[in-house]
Amino acid sequence: MEKIGIIYATVDGHTKKICDSIHEVLSSKQKEVQLIPVQTFDGNLHFFDKILIASSIRYGKHHTDILKLINENYAVLNIKKAAFISVNLVARKPEKSTETTNPYVVKFLKNIEWKPSVVKVFAGKLNYKIYGFFDRIIIKLIMFITKGPTSSPTEIDYTNWDEVKRFANDFAEL
Repeated sequence: MEKIGIIYATVDGHTKKICDSIHEVLSSKQKEVQLIPVQTFDGNLHFFDKILIASSIRYGKHHTDILKLINENYAVLNIKKAAFISVNLVARKPEKSTETTNPYVVKFLKNIEWKPSVVKVFAGKLNYKIYGFFDRIIIKLIMFITKGPTSSPTEIDYTNWDEVKRFANDFAEL
């Protein structure tokens, strides 16, 4: 049975929710799938036939633990079937939702040695109610600059869940 590792970093839980959806699809296809927060990962990528690394973005940067994992393991990642997922609010705009048009992903990929087999960008979720004071101010400023909503009493989930399932099915066949 094919072994797949999904290693993720999340700030507010949405990247994990996306990874849970992918895990569900892959498990239904008779794959042995492990869903692992990067903070608890033991570092042994050799165990997996395929690897999926997912990271949210906060203030324009991917999670530092994900960057560390990639920098320490790029040689193994480059010989495995391995994909990278970036989850960010800039991707809510269709013209910023691909690996070649999302500025955070373009910059990230230029600065790492790993060349993922597949790169996917998913739009995240905006939920001002759960952010602390500082985060709320900064995120509102970023949303103002990018012409997004700066006041919302409810959460806005920009993720295209059908696209997440399509990605999971494609990744299963990689």
